[in-house]
Amino acid sequence: MKTLLNIIWLVLSGFWLFLGYLLAGVVLCITVIGIPFGIAAFRIGVYALWPFGYSAVERRDAGAPSCVGNVLWLLLAGWWLALGHIATGIALCVTIIGIPLGIANFKLIPVSLMPLGREIVRTDQPFAAR
Repeated sequence: MKTLLNIIWLVLSGFWLFLGYLLAGVVLCITVIGIPFGIAAFRIGVYALWPFGYSAVERRDAGAPSCVGNVLWLLLAGWWLALGHIATGIALCVTIIGIPLGIANFKLIPVSLMPLGREIVRTDQPFAAR
C-alpha cells in the first residue's frame, strides 16, 4: 500500500515539491554559510519525493544552533516551501482519492518550516518513534 501511495504521490505532487526543494538547496549552497541549509533542503526534498513509509522525528541532541538555523531557514526558504505544501494539499483535497495525499502534504508543513534538528527514519525501523 505504501508503494502505491508513493507512486500516486510522486505523480500528483511529489515530483514538483522535490523540484522546489532542489531549487532551494542549489540556491542555498551558493554561499559557504548556506551549505548546511542546502543539505537540509536536499534531505527533506527526498522525503517529500517519497514520504510514505518514512517519518520525521526530532533529534534529542539538537540544541540551540539548530533553533537559530531554523529561524534563518524560515526566513530564507521555509515559508515559500510551506506555501507549496499548502497549495498542493488544497489541490489534492478537491477529490476524494486525493484527500489522504492532501493530509500527508499538510503533515509535511512543519518539516518544511523547521527541518534542522529532525531526522528522517523508516517507520519500520526499531525506535523510529523517538
